[in-house]
Amino acid sequence: MTETKTAIFVSGFVSILGRPNVGKSTLMNALIGTKVAIVANKPQTTRTGIQGVLTLPSGQIVFVDTPGIHKARSSLNRRMMDSVREALDQRDLLLYVADSTAPFTTADREALDMVKKSQTPAFLVLNKIDLLKDKTALLPLIERYRAAHDFAEYFPISSLKHRGLDELRAAILARLPQGPAYFPADHITDQPERFLAAELIREKIIRETREEVPHSVAVMVDHWDEQPEITRILATIYVEKEGQKGILIGAKGAMLKSVGTRAREEMEQLFGRKIFLELHVKAQPNWRENKAFLNCLDWRTMAGTDES
Repeated sequence: MTETKTAIFVSGFVSILGRPNVGKSTLMNALIGTKVAIVANKPQTTRTGIQGVLTLPSGQIVFVDTPGIHKARSSLNRRMMDSVREALDQRDLLLYVADSTAPFTTADREALDMVKKSQTPAFLVLNKIDLLKDKTALLPLIERYRAAHDFAEYFPISSLKHRGLDELRAAILARLPQGPAYFPADHITDQPERFLAAELIREKIIRETREEVPHSVAVMVDHWDEQPEITRILATIYVEKEGQKGILIGAKGAMLKSVGTRAREEMEQLFGRKIFLELHVKAQPNWRENKAFLNCLDWRTMAGTDES
């Protein structure tokens, strides 16, 4: 008799780390093949650990996207850094993402100290190579990172252009232990739709408003009414100053209408159904230091009402 070999299935948890604005969320979305984390060309867009799951015939990778490693100066920022530290605990592999167009700095060295302390194998993922005119500049940059930390492997990639991602996925799977699928094959994220809706609204605000507004914005879904043919969502956008309300609303409500339209269109595409979205803007002074308010923003304890 010929012995039939059983295909090996691997699984594990992989955290994506790095300094702000290096493309961590774009990388996770690209590796999974669908959008599970909001992206914007501004630092500190991601505020909490976000899980994205990629299931393949040969294995399941549970990615955890994290806020950019930075010095925390507010209660919100301290919570963000807490989520980074949590993402270092009991992981099979770390992906440390860096901007290939930026020089190695003291801040990079300090960020790598967190990776060293975890003692977990790590890949260096040099992102944004599509922006490099001279690819030979990668070699000295890799050497700078190699001198700072003993990475298991090095991957020049472009998340935006999907370059080098097949090789990166294959290397990740090769590092994971044999194990079960932790989630069903159609599971892609741990975030409820309510939180995703709030994040999509915040993403549109970040992309459309000037520099002083993005870090001062929080979005909370107050009401979620899911019917067979339409889901009605009422959300409040919070800012810290009365003057910021005018910026967000815009002349004759143009800015708020644009944000709402763009968010609604993406929700309909992501959720696969008709959405009615109503937005309000309120000032909540110093909300980044308000513990109770921050608890309400966390999707694990998100406040609001549901109707169905």
